[in-house]
Amino acid sequence: MDISSIFRKTAKNTLKLFAPLITNDRWFVATIYRLRMGKSIDMDNPVTFNEKLQWLKVYNRRDGQRKRVDKFAVKEIVGKLIGEQYIIPTLGVWDRPEDIDFDSLPDKFVLKATHGWGGKGVFVCLDKNKFSRKEAVGKLGKSLHKTNYAKLREWPYKGVPARIIAEKYIGPDTGEMPTDYKFYCFDGEAKYIMVCIGRVPGSKKPNYYFFDRQWRFCPFNTDNAHYPADFTLPRPQGLDKMLELADIISRGEPHVRVDFYDVDGHIYFGEITYFSFSGYFHFTPEGNRILGSHISLPEKSYKP
Repeated sequence: MDISSIFRKTAKNTLKLFAPLITNDRWFVATIYRLRMGKSIDMDNPVTFNEKLQWLKVYNRRDGQRKRVDKFAVKEIVGKLIGEQYIIPTLGVWDRPEDIDFDSLPDKFVLKATHGWGGKGVFVCLDKNKFSRKEAVGKLGKSLHKTNYAKLREWPYKGVPARIIAEKYIGPDTGEMPTDYKFYCFDGEAKYIMVCIGRVPGSKKPNYYFFDRQWRFCPFNTDNAHYPADFTLPRPQGLDKMLELADIISRGEPHVRVDFYDVDGHIYFGEITYFSFSGYFHFTPEGNRILGSHISLPEKSYKP
């Protein structure tokens, strides 16, 4: 690790420590971006996808965003838009992990924080007799005290109720989550799909692959930029329906990511994300530019 990398890492950790005390979101977002990505950002003239997500963090603040990132509240919203049959059944909701009624839950279930702490706030139970309730309660308790706003300035998460939700388990017996289809939507149209394979909450890094609406491989990800042009993955059975549903859910938004699962012929809605990977994903320069070109920045709805 060179000197500049050591400096950026130290500065980033220091900035995170004092994050709650920093109120200028524009300065914070621009500074963290430079420390994480190793280059400056022109907040007045963003070009790439990652850059435009930083702009949207600061300037695109609209009513309704909080409920759409709340993993419990969004179910009612999306259920009314596309139908309850696409919503993963909820088994329980609690304000504190200590209140979780484990005895009422089935042998397999998923626990997650409702206020958006990513995979760090997700626990999968495949066998209640082997599941560590103490470990889950402890880690979920810690996740409730963290927020995507304080350290990442993802504004919709500011003030989202921090709760625990239990859901029906829809994955395989291996503990891996089912293949996750993440639809990158722009002004109400899903233009690209990121396929997420091999994800185990709290464990190994999954593999990501981009495809367009016609299921043509797009080497946007630095991890597979060297793949041959004819590379492909099995086209999901429900792709056309998922595209249709993603278009409906994303209407009225300059950009959101809408996630679905296609399990044994049944489509399930996953979540809505305004800032995919918080705008720090490792795209190829071309992929970053192409995705960014699809975001038409709206009029500023907030001035820091």
